[in-house]
Amino acid sequence: MKMELTQPCSNCPFRTDVKGYLTKSRVRELRFGLVQQQSSFSCHKTNKFTDDGETIEDSNSQHCAGAMILLEKLNKPNQLMRISERLGGYDMRKLKMDSPVFDNFEQMIKSQER
Repeated sequence: MKMELTQPCSNCPFRTDVKGYLTKSRVRELRFGLVQQQSSFSCHKTNKFTDDGETIEDSNSQHCAGAMILLEKLNKPNQLMRISERLGGYDMRKLKMDSPVFDNFEQMIKSQER
């Protein structure tokens, strides 16, 4: 997975100006995956999908910039981010940290209407 995106896309679920995009339980799942399980989260605009709607990540898939910004704000970059940084494939200084991204998962959960 590439880590070249520097700002969230227009309908990134991590944006503060995109409300009600996910359920509260889905945000909790994302928090658990990204923080506790150290999972990656690919940008939906860079994935391919099967006819059944299943996500297919390939060599062109990018890690979600919104997720990276939120994790950096929390000072909790995930394992892939840390490894990619050591290998020269990720530089947090390139992230647009002033993008409209939540400061923490609690804010993100509170903003969801469902």
